[in-house]
Amino acid sequence: MGQSSAEQSQTTPVTYGALYSVFFWIGLFSFGGGLMPWIQREIVIKRGWMRDEDFLPGVALAQVLPGVNSTNMAVYVGRHLLGVSGAAVALIGMLTGPFAAMLIAAYSYKAILGVPALHAAMAGVAAAAIGMLLRMGVSAVRTTSKGVLPIAVMVAVFVAIGVLKWPLVPVVLVATPLSVLAAWPRGKKEQGDA
Repeated sequence: MGQSSAEQSQTTPVTYGALYSVFFWIGLFSFGGGLMPWIQREIVIKRGWMRDEDFLPGVALAQVLPGVNSTNMAVYVGRHLLGVSGAAVALIGMLTGPFAAMLIAAYSYKAILGVPALHAAMAGVAAAAIGMLLRMGVSAVRTTSKGVLPIAVMVAVFVAIGVLKWPLVPVVLVATPLSVLAAWPRGKKEQGDA
């Protein structure tokens, strides 16, 4: 009769305090970006507050909108979970830790710059962020891609931007309609089933 921990986390209501805490710690321990996988792990996998189907459109929206992807995502998640006030709480949580850290770093800038281990630590954090990003990419492919065409579009965008170094905006302008066309039949079929 007892629920599994995954079922319990999905039925646990999201509070403002919990939302603030999650984004505070993500913001405090984030270095150099790559936060989408961490946000996904905390919100979707660990707490079950959202499903991948709800989270992944937010990733796309956060990357398309101007501004920092992670703060855009905090606003998206907060809005999805607790409305406009949730968006504000998530954004404030995301920015509080880095703001305090920057004040401390600015105060002790010269002393921090002279620490040789800092450069090695930053390289390690960057490697971990890349691994988390790859894990989220694999998860996104498994969740959203049910055919060959969506995977072909993903590979083409990766090659165009990552390998050939083509400009981002033209590649996105071409790939977006192709992605919509690739997903259209699946989305239409799901609506018909409902």
